[in-house]
Amino acid sequence: MLGLQLPSDPRWVNLAEKSLEDILTDHAYCEQKATSACISLIQQYPGKHELLEKVSPVVSEEWSHFRMVLAELEKRGLKLGHQRKDRYVEQLQKIRKKDGSAEESLIDKLLMCALIEARSCERFRLLSEALNDDSLKKFYRKFMVSEAGHYRMFIDLAMTYAQEMDVKSRWKWWLNQEAEIMKTLEIRGDLIH
Repeated sequence: MLGLQLPSDPRWVNLAEKSLEDILTDHAYCEQKATSACISLIQQYPGKHELLEKVSPVVSEEWSHFRMVLAELEKRGLKLGHQRKDRYVEQLQKIRKKDGSAEESLIDKLLMCALIEARSCERFRLLSEALNDDSLKKFYRKFMVSEAGHYRMFIDLAMTYAQEMDVKSRWKWWLNQEAEIMKTLEIRGDLIH
């Protein structure tokens, strides 16, 4: 469904489970960054009615996810750690189209958001299936479903503002580039992406 060209290494879950504080901390910051990314889209494209209509509720949802992760940390007697460098998103930002028309830039931003949501969805699925803690399995199952919806929303928005064939072609490019990025990143259990 997600189209990811390279699945996450299955060892990732084992590393993540060894340090729940790290994975929950990273998850909290990912939700915070997702909130900021949605706010940024609204600020940059206030005249795009469909974008405003679809992305505005996601701001609230992503922020509520941040609060849910904070509550999970507290419930477990864990602390929110420091934000770590997100090498995955950093690499995606480097390849995002920055020249060309405003419409092309918008499409690339939407597709990059879709890709981040797709990778998060995949990682949450892995956590929901492989963790030994049943409570955390259910916790991450809910996030997986939510991320799948966000992924789909960003793809649909891209198709609202560009020809379907152009979006599909650019999406395929993004998927191939992301697979190459994934090959270069070391496996760390503290990163959702």
